[in-house]
Amino acid sequence: MKNILSADGELYLVKSFCQEEEACQLFALFLDTLAWQQEQIFLYGRWVKVPRLMCWYGDKDAMYQYSGVNHQPLPWTELLLSVKEKIQAYYPCTFNSAMANLYRNGNDSMGCHADDERELGHNPIIASLSLGESRRLKFRHKKSKEVLDIVLGHGDLLLMAGEIQHHWRHELPKTKNTKSERINLTFRQVKPTL
Repeated sequence: MKNILSADGELYLVKSFCQEEEACQLFALFLDTLAWQQEQIFLYGRWVKVPRLMCWYGDKDAMYQYSGVNHQPLPWTELLLSVKEKIQAYYPCTFNSAMANLYRNGNDSMGCHADDERELGHNPIIASLSLGESRRLKFRHKKSKEVLDIVLGHGDLLLMAGEIQHHWRHELPKTKNTKSERINLTFRQVKPTL
């Protein structure tokens, strides 16, 4: 695998990690079986609806907090566990949780952020599997302002590692282009906080 960042972290894109038939099956099953909900987060002093649907799964102690919301994990589904095991067999890592995001159309988005919460550890490894409609993920270096755009397609796997969360922020911006549904699964290792 080749690191696609110019500096300050590791970013790997594995095109068609899940082949078309498998990706289509996973998309349909996850769309129908995961416990999708629209959350509210505390942002800039007020509660706002998150512009996507999401759900959190994992080991019972894999609690995750961001933007004023505590995420208590739902128990793993067999299908999520099988995807987690496939990724762990491909890349040397261990995950105890998965966040699923459902982007219903081009108006759904993820704001600019770094996954730098304390419970993720110093240099977390995050694996992100895309299913469904392709979308652009934008990375911006915190100091140099360098921008890297990556189009994530159906079945693609993105791996973030090393110091990327210290130096880069990323977002899934809104788009005026017609877009159908996209599911993104992000696997993490959440550490208990004291």
